[in-house]
Amino acid sequence: MEDLLYVDGGNPLSGEITVRGAKNFVSKAMVAALLGESPSVLRNVPEIRDVQVVTSLLELHGVRVDRDVEAGTVRIDPADVESALVADIDTLAGSSRIPILLCGPLLHRLGEAFIPDLGGCRIGDRPINYHLDILRQFGAVVDKRVNGIHILAPNGLTGTKVALPYPSVGATEQLLLTAVRAEGKTELSNAAIEPEIMDLINVLQKMGAIISVDTDRVIRIEGVDRLVGFAHTALADRIEAASWASAALATGGDIFVRGATQPEMTTFLNTFRKVGGEFVVEDEGIRFYHPGGDLHSIQLETDVHPGFMTDWQQPLVVALTQARGLSIVHETVYENRFGFVDALVGMGATIQVYKECLGSRPCRFGQRNFYHSAVISGPTTLTAAAIEVPDLRGGFSHLIAALTAKGTSSVRGISLIDRGYERFTEKLTALGASFGREAPRR
Repeated sequence: MEDLLYVDGGNPLSGEITVRGAKNFVSKAMVAALLGESPSVLRNVPEIRDVQVVTSLLELHGVRVDRDVEAGTVRIDPADVESALVADIDTLAGSSRIPILLCGPLLHRLGEAFIPDLGGCRIGDRPINYHLDILRQFGAVVDKRVNGIHILAPNGLTGTKVALPYPSVGATEQLLLTAVRAEGKTELSNAAIEPEIMDLINVLQKMGAIISVDTDRVIRIEGVDRLVGFAHTALADRIEAASWASAALATGGDIFVRGATQPEMTTFLNTFRKVGGEFVVEDEGIRFYHPGGDLHSIQLETDVHPGFMTDWQQPLVVALTQARGLSIVHETVYENRFGFVDALVGMGATIQVYKECLGSRPCRFGQRNFYHSAVISGPTTLTAAAIEVPDLRGGFSHLIAALTAKGTSSVRGISLIDRGYERFTEKLTALGASFGREAPRR
């Protein structure tokens, strides 16, 4: 029952909530602290499960982690890093894909690392071969075993040249965390340049790394012998901010997202306005609201930064079910991200998915038999249903749908939402949402 929420929909969300540091940055910055020879302090840290997982992983390796949850600060002291038991690491395997990013720092500190079978959201093919190939190019020896992968650096790590076939965020993070202390120079072509990547570079530079980023997606790193701890305030979570913005649009509401910042959300804000939403940027945050009248259908294509972020797509699709006309969404980042629309269709939405690229350009999934384009016809009235959360972003999108729908929906699997949305039930209460842990009496 703890993983089940009953949601009474059909009422606008209105009020104020706060977003803190980005899930996709904070966990990586905590891993980066392993590289320092002195303690690090990270501020604006959200209370989400991914932070708990990274904390546990670091503590398994002898790192002291002191958290002040209310203040949103974490102090990490890596002075006594040690190897962890395989069985202990394996207990966290299904919870996060973070363990792969510990490899570079652990190879520098201990000469070895272990990766269990990796979990994470099931939204498409997210192979770790990019990561392993990168580690091999630095000189690591990768030994695949039954219960995971053992990695050694018998001769240390040496700088290299890497050209990614796709600007993968995870692979770019892996290279950065490995290259900063590798001997010599490293060059990465076709790198991801998301704001969270740039903030990670800021952290590593504070630690003593030498990193340059060119305008053609080339990152160059000069390896250094030692790094020190950092003090840093995490950038705001642009995904959570956009999710609440979409909730305001879908429910006809008005939400002030304290902590949201404009620079990282420029592309989303443009799209939000095209759909018919309005926003006001203030020093302390951004107000998102439905101004009344019809929402507008749009054509949308997800892409790597600075394009429209794939994690913004799912919450916005719920709002598009309330827009007049045909909206077309072409997903180019994750090939199976439209699995969540089945629940929306069950609630009355008119959505059809296609294998063809229904966008301005063909993408890498166009000839691979994946349903990666969607056509949404609206506006449609959503009705309450029993919903099973499929993944983090899809789960929050289902929650938005339940808040938009007429009647009481049951949303099962809400613990997945805790991975990336801090205290989301408290925020729902602050916005006037009606929900509970028990089914309403008839």
